[in-house]
Amino acid sequence: MELLARRLAARFPALFAARRRLALASSSKHRCLQSGAAFRRGLGPDLSLGGDEVEVEVNDSLMRFFDHCAKFVALVEENDAAMCQVSAFKEGPEMKKVLEKVASALCLPVKELNADLVQVAFLTCSYELAIKNVTSPWCSLFTEEDAKVLEYLNDLKQYWKRGYGYDINSRSSCILFQDIFQHLDKAVEESKSSKPISSPLIVQVGHAETLQPLLALMGFFKDEEPLMANNFARQVHRKFRSGRIVPYAANLVFVLYHCDHMNASREEYQVQMLLNERPMVFHHSNETISTYADLKDYYRDILENCHFKEECELPKVNVTAVDEL
Repeated sequence: MELLARRLAARFPALFAARRRLALASSSKHRCLQSGAAFRRGLGPDLSLGGDEVEVEVNDSLMRFFDHCAKFVALVEENDAAMCQVSAFKEGPEMKKVLEKVASALCLPVKELNADLVQVAFLTCSYELAIKNVTSPWCSLFTEEDAKVLEYLNDLKQYWKRGYGYDINSRSSCILFQDIFQHLDKAVEESKSSKPISSPLIVQVGHAETLQPLLALMGFFKDEEPLMANNFARQVHRKFRSGRIVPYAANLVFVLYHCDHMNASREEYQVQMLLNERPMVFHHSNETISTYADLKDYYRDILENCHFKEECELPKVNVTAVDEL
């Protein structure tokens, strides 16, 4: 997070210049607060916004919107049946083959292993590689082919719990999507009125579970065919790969530009989106830059008709007086 802050400051020097105000919001989770503090540290003591005087606003309604969405909690989060594709894949032929290989390598009867235990071994291998850059002994249990099966198992879970599996997964994030555009709208209004931009730099620290639904809401990384327990082989070239979309320190940046040399006022304000520091190609323009007006037009339905309270309301069930007692 420190290095990310430094790279972004180098990429956008005018935005990160001294005396520019930093607005920092975070999930209440300790790891997010620590990430926010590390990002601020990365900006260094020479910047006024690098000091400890920056207040961190804890905002779980934005950064953990999924906790506040009753429909998501009841129908997806706490509903085992919602993960039926994940459960089916755990019992499927691809996973069975991996279980047999791992059991053989450990000299164990295969009935003593299950998909969850094998996944723990695989995650232990990947964590040590990612965090400590060491090859854990657990890694020796898996071939690249096994890793692809276990990656798919994780992608299935992310797809059905945070991605395109159920509409409520992404619709619950419209509160955050609209908040982002409210900040951009405000900057455009201030710019048009020749006022200083009150919040030139807004950093919001959340979770992979915050970002994945937001990207699904915007229609990114959507495959023609849904991820299912029985189509592993057909999904070998899938777009939906959670390890690439939301790795450690995953970040999505909206950059608003004022292009005062443009003749048409519609083209005066333009937007770029960076995911993990790489420009994203917009659906509507097939380019990595879009006029702000076109972007708002493309997402008009979400901006105007996606209401968090209504989306997240549980369907009302008729109850009798006896039930209420």
